[in-house]
Amino acid sequence: MSHVDARADSGAKHPAAAGPSPAHWSHAFEAYSLPIALVLITLWGLNFSVQKSVFQWMSPNGVLLVRYGLIMPVCSVILLLLTYGRRWPRLSRADVWTLFKVGLVGHLVHVGLVMHGMNWSTPFSSSVLIACGPLFTLLLLRVMTHEKMQRAVFSGVLIAMAGVLIFLSEKLLTGSFTASLGDLALLLAAALFSYYTVVTRPLNERLGGVPVMTYTALLSCPPIVLMASLGGGWSVAWSQVPLSGWLSLGYSVVVAAFVGWSVWGWINRVRGVARSAPLNYLMAPVAGAVSWAVGGESFTWVKILGAVLALAGVAYAQFASQDQRVLPPAGE
Repeated sequence: MSHVDARADSGAKHPAAAGPSPAHWSHAFEAYSLPIALVLITLWGLNFSVQKSVFQWMSPNGVLLVRYGLIMPVCSVILLLLTYGRRWPRLSRADVWTLFKVGLVGHLVHVGLVMHGMNWSTPFSSSVLIACGPLFTLLLLRVMTHEKMQRAVFSGVLIAMAGVLIFLSEKLLTGSFTASLGDLALLLAAALFSYYTVVTRPLNERLGGVPVMTYTALLSCPPIVLMASLGGGWSVAWSQVPLSGWLSLGYSVVVAAFVGWSVWGWINRVRGVARSAPLNYLMAPVAGAVSWAVGGESFTWVKILGAVLALAGVAYAQFASQDQRVLPPAGE
């Protein structure tokens, strides 16, 4: 998914003309923020198996074609209309160019790698490697701000790296080279999304979360549709895709990605990032349980040990750092 900061824009100046305002509903549900967060984490964990099932009927480029040729533009326009009515925020040419460039990283390259990686790998592996995103975010923040890395953070990084190596070795030792290639694509995607997170942070603060999320998606649609078309996206036998396939794709893009990120932004504002971030590490166990129960994914002690070390290292590094403003690795 693409995975972007979907925080509601507090600067919106065009509330609904009648009826309860969005702020009213936000305050009404604040007491239920924890159970809502747990439900969302469960939906994200489930999404890894749902997205994997879509590849039975559509190639990754076919999924990208539908996602960015239809679903993402429609969702972006709806969100802009709900937030601003017909008076959308105006951007300078410089901001449009910047959003286009970061959109290519966050959508075209990142989501493209995630789609192909999930197709080659397994749902549990996808969830673990995408969960390494906060580690890359911390490293990038340290490099870009030239701050000295704390000893505890450095220890967490080493633990996570050891866990990732053990986790990746499980497929290499069994000769699953295609799955290993998928794991590497997912790891690279996690790093690229971290770069997107760091680069868009000042844009979110200056322009607002909704404009950044929607405009980067809209600006990315034409090149992604072109890339997917050249990659054989139109070769999908569309008439043979069952209703369950279309519903699964809709769930993955609309519910898990678009709506999910919007809800997570609200949860972060209500609970605070420090209280919300630990919940992210429940996603991989959920994804693993669902993949085992529904998809028959097998688990070896090497895979489990690597996953535990990787997630523990990421968590330790993240919470040992004074900067916990790390976005969750949402299921694509």
